[in-house]
Amino acid sequence: MVAVTYSPGDTLPGFVESLSTATTRPVELVLADNGSTDGAPERAVATHPHVRLLRTGGNVGYGAAANAGLSDVTEGWALVANPDVRFEPGSVDELLDVAARWPRAATVGPAIRTPEGELYPSARDLPALGTGTGHALFARVWPANPWTASYRREHEAPRERPAGWLSGSCFLVDLAAFHSVGGFDPGYFMYFEDVDLAERLGRRGWLHVYAPSAVVVHEGGHSTRREPHRMLKVHHASALRYLSGRYPAWWQAPLRGALRVGLGARVLASYVSGRVTGAARPPRAAGKPEGGPCDTR
Repeated sequence: MVAVTYSPGDTLPGFVESLSTATTRPVELVLADNGSTDGAPERAVATHPHVRLLRTGGNVGYGAAANAGLSDVTEGWALVANPDVRFEPGSVDELLDVAARWPRAATVGPAIRTPEGELYPSARDLPALGTGTGHALFARVWPANPWTASYRREHEAPRERPAGWLSGSCFLVDLAAFHSVGGFDPGYFMYFEDVDLAERLGRRGWLHVYAPSAVVVHEGGHSTRREPHRMLKVHHASALRYLSGRYPAWWQAPLRGALRVGLGARVLASYVSGRVTGAARPPRAAGKPEGGPCDTR
């Protein structure tokens, strides 16, 4: 199992401790650390003998760090999870049981709930130009818009099913499949690396299975709250990288240009909107901006 850490603070002890009831199997947890300065990873290693610290050498990004944490094992299943996740009892064993029922599954993802108990839409379709554009334009100002609902499959009752992609905040991954496509693309510093991985695996006939019978609780958004403006730019840069890669032909250059302009305008609008609403809120609330549509970190 691998978790990418970057000064995770007081979220890490609960994450590690929740593993004790999540599975009856032995677990080795690798903390792929991107330069933590709070001492939390070191304390976890000192307290728990099944936890190992792997220093990546700096803040190399989420995907590159996860790749490093999974590089030593090439077969079987591994769990990739954020350190602010809490596993419900039996959740990891349930993920493995679901994986056994789907022999073409490359990833299996649990139901992800917020600390308030709300179900996060973690099993979505791959972004398409139409739904993606509608979602990008209207998600913040009209949350109930049909493009967002379609992309997130929000009107479906939770059921075990294939999905276009699963949130990288927590999923089980078949390591042979993972390594066959080169793992996460390290060109994504953060955001969309899970979408890109799912698409590349899907091209080879692998499936991504949503398993709502397994449940985890995820606080989410730590990186966004710590550096909101930088993470906003990173999110949109990753979106542009992903969408441009889907339309690579020379004759699609105008479309790529339009995507660049549109996403840049969305960054500017989000920044201005955040400044305006932040000024109108009490200081405590202003310090907790909402993340982007893929911010589950």
